[in-house]
Amino acid sequence: MGASKLLVDAIAARATAVASKTAIHPVSTSAPLIVALDGRSGAGKSTLASQVAGMTGAVVIEGDDFYAGGSNTAWDARSPQDKVANAMDWRRQRALLAELRLGAGASWFPFDWTSFDDATLAAEALHCGPADVIILEGAYCARPELGELIDFRVLLDTPQHICMTQLRAREGDDYSEDWESRWREAEDYYFGKIMPRSAFDLVIDGS
Repeated sequence: MGASKLLVDAIAARATAVASKTAIHPVSTSAPLIVALDGRSGAGKSTLASQVAGMTGAVVIEGDDFYAGGSNTAWDARSPQDKVANAMDWRRQRALLAELRLGAGASWFPFDWTSFDDATLAAEALHCGPADVIILEGAYCARPELGELIDFRVLLDTPQHICMTQLRAREGDDYSEDWESRWREAEDYYFGKIMPRSAFDLVIDGS
């Protein structure tokens, strides 16, 4: 079974389970199912999320929109724990998910990647309309700080050598071994200590 079909079926099953719970303990019936699609850089998260959205009508929010910025020198001075804690602005992610839980649309300003070293947000906001399923995809998106706002935590577990190959193909001339190694130790800490395989509701083999 392909990864996209596996995830679609799993989302449908989780939605049914959530619906049965709300029938016993009623909550807002307009609340979407919020899915966190996590994995290492180059795992294929964006591709999988896009495929699932095409099959289900789910709305995808890119985790990279919430990158916190900072110079390479500043990041190199931080421990893996500090990198994990500060790589993404999870407070903005949390506020957005809380708003989407109300069943209406929401807006956010993505990180301005042209500024790169600065924590600058783009001038133009992105908007997410209401949907039955919201997928937040990106590294660290299943983090505990988002806790109760996430209904379904999915890990796309792709072997490191495949991640590297896919990163090089995606980035082309912009690929940087320094950049990749800078974050590898942070991802090792996150997936080893904070969110191991056992912490996810579903693990998909990305090989």
